[in-house]
Amino acid sequence: MKINFNASAAIANNALTRNDNKLAASLGKLSSGYKITHAKDNPSGLAMAKRMNAQIAGVSVATDNAGDGISVIEIADGTMSEIHDMLQRLNELSVKASTGTLTEQDREIINNEAQQLKEEIDRISGEAEFNGQKILDGSFDLKGYTDNVDVKVAYYGDEVKAGQYQVADLKIGTDKDGDLDSAKSSVTITGPGGQTVAGVKVSGIDGNIATITGDNGFELKLEIRSGIQKDDVTTKNFKMELAGFGAMDTQIGANEGQQLGIRIPRISCLNMGIESLDLTTAEGATKAIDQVDAAIKYVSEARSRIGAYQNRLEHTVSSLDITSENMTAAYSRIMDTDMAEEMTEYTTLQVLSQASTSMLAQANERPSQVLQLLQ
Repeated sequence: MKINFNASAAIANNALTRNDNKLAASLGKLSSGYKITHAKDNPSGLAMAKRMNAQIAGVSVATDNAGDGISVIEIADGTMSEIHDMLQRLNELSVKASTGTLTEQDREIINNEAQQLKEEIDRISGEAEFNGQKILDGSFDLKGYTDNVDVKVAYYGDEVKAGQYQVADLKIGTDKDGDLDSAKSSVTITGPGGQTVAGVKVSGIDGNIATITGDNGFELKLEIRSGIQKDDVTTKNFKMELAGFGAMDTQIGANEGQQLGIRIPRISCLNMGIESLDLTTAEGATKAIDQVDAAIKYVSEARSRIGAYQNRLEHTVSSLDITSENMTAAYSRIMDTDMAEEMTEYTTLQVLSQASTSMLAQANERPSQVLQLLQ
């Protein structure tokens, strides 16, 4: 028997230390609810879990962003719904004023209502806003610029490719009534890459707005700030840069580039082509029928576009919810403690720790047995 070195006590102490460390780790998991409480527990699992956690938080914010985008669209659509109603009333007034049974005084009364409706259209479209931002004034439409101070890009369609264009020999002819004279109107447009845009022509004018259309859905509206006068031919040669951006970029994902551009065109009497609407004469009222019809089509196309955006965003919200659900489940599998399993482990370790303590106490008593040999 030896008294200087108690090997039995050292073995029991080592077992107690190991069991005590495991018991402390088990207590940490049970108290926190996490399977990984320190990086050393599962380094690769911790790295994966933290990336997932960032994604889950990002997806949650993206869901809120998509909801805000839906709110913007609902406000815009509600406003345009009222504008649609007013345009329908303008259509009724135009049809009424075009009949020959009315006197000039009757048409004057009808025209007064029409002008009030036009003012109200511009007013409510100018005041529609979300979070302090105007949403129907063209702020969130595709941007375009020219190098001619007298010409401004008012609108261009989705089918028009972004890039630099050269507009040559723009001639806008009008007849004695101020209507477009196709025989005296022409234009040549060279698009990106030096190719001439096919089938372009001046297809309409309203006030200072000239509409140019072409093949494959090409549509462009130019505001001639110097004015389009009766019996006058305006010739302009200028460069035009269609940026292809300007829409409201809504972040609908947790990663860079996961955005949806919500394009909301400018809704105004000028852009809709009813700025010059006049019902004081039968001829003006007859012309107004086509003008209002075109305006209704313009607003309908805008509402159709934002309606499609809303459908996309609603599906996006559903998709993000599913993504968050599945990613949270994956995160839980890595990080969350199985409480029943861990409690079983904790109970086992507690028994082992108590047993180790008891054995260490007995091992420490063994050297004292030497005293019996020394008596």
